[in-house]
Amino acid sequence: MEFFSNLIQIMPQLLKGALVTIKITIASIFFGTIGGTIIGVARTSSNPMLKIPATIYVDVIRGTPLLLQIYVVYYGLPSIGINLPAMAAGITALSINSAAYVGEIIRAGIQSIHKGQLEAAYAHGMNYFQAMRYIILPQAFKIVLPALANEFIALLKDSSLVSIIAITELIRTAKEIYVQTFDPWTPYIGAGLIYLAMTLPISKITEKIRGKMVGNL
Repeated sequence: MEFFSNLIQIMPQLLKGALVTIKITIASIFFGTIGGTIIGVARTSSNPMLKIPATIYVDVIRGTPLLLQIYVVYYGLPSIGINLPAMAAGITALSINSAAYVGEIIRAGIQSIHKGQLEAAYAHGMNYFQAMRYIILPQAFKIVLPALANEFIALLKDSSLVSIIAITELIRTAKEIYVQTFDPWTPYIGAGLIYLAMTLPISKITEKIRGKMVGNL
C-alpha cells in the first residue's frame, strides 16, 4: 500500500517529465521524418551527387551511438560557434539520428514500388522528384507505415538519453525523485508504467494496421 501511496504522490512530477518527453519526441519525429524522406529519395536516386552523400550519412549515423551524437551536438558544436540550448540540442541530435533510420525505411518503401510506375511518370513528362512526390512516395508511405510506427516507438524510448544534457524529461525526473527520497523503486517503476502507457497504444495500432495490410494482399 505504501508503494501505491508514494506512486500517487509523485505521479504529477512524473507526468510533467513525460510531457517534456512527448514534446521532444514529436519535434524529433517531425524533423526526422522530413530529413528521412529526403535521405530516402536521395538513396534511390541514380545521381551519385545525391546518392553518395546520403549513403555516407546513413552509414555514419547508424554506425555510431546516439549518445555520442548527443554529445557532439551539445558539446562539440559550440567549439565552432554554434551554441544550442539543451532542448534544441536534444531535438537536433534525435532528429539527425531518426532521419538515418527513417531514410532507410523510406528507401525500402520506394524500392518496393514497381519500376514501371516511375517509367510511366516519366512518360507523362514528370521529372524524378515530381514522380516521387505525386506517384511513388504516397504509396511508399502506406507500405512502410508499420515500420515507421516502430521507429517512432524506438525514438520515444531513446529520448531518455537527452537526460544526460540536463533536460528534465521522464527519466531525469525519476532520477531526481530518487535522489530526494532514496527510493529507487517507486519513481523508476512509475516512469516505466508511463512509458508503457505511451508505447502500448502505438504498438496495438501498428499491429492492426499490419493485419489489415496483410489481409489486403
